Amino acid sequence: MKKRVDRNISVKNKRAQMEISFGMIFSVILVIFFLAFGFYAITRFIELQQSVQIETFLDDFQEDVNTIWKSTQGSQSKTYVLPTKITSVCLTDDPDMNLEFTSEQIISGKYIKNLDFEKIPDDPFCVNNINGKVNFVISKDYGETLVTVGK
Repeated sequence: MKKRVDRNISVKNKRAQMEISFGMIFSVILVIFFLAFGFYAITRFIELQQSVQIETFLDDFQEDVNTIWKSTQGSQSKTYVLPTKITSVCLTDDPDMNLEFTSEQIISGKYIKNLDFEKIPDDPFCVNNINGKVNFVISKDYGETLVTVGK
């Protein structure tokens, strides 16, 4: 009779060990799921931040060009913040999209109004992105109708 009791205890211990292992496996699966979701969410937030920086640059650059264009004359040096994945910003004499980004990925540019491409030194005129910052000199002389951009 004593052996039978021992067998019942050992069977109960094995069941308890099995239940703990299933709980542990489920916990590990949940931890892996939450970590994967966390990494996914972080990468999406970083991509969102970069696209917001690009759109902010495009809006600010157009606004600064318009400000100089509306004045009789002026010159200002402006520094803009861009994601480091963009290697340079190029201005080309293209009637559809005259501002383009050079990068490993395809990033759409924009048409910037009121620029004088006859006085821009090179075609394409590119400014390198150094540590996430791009510097332009936006100017207009007295009697000119369009804005000139330089380094």
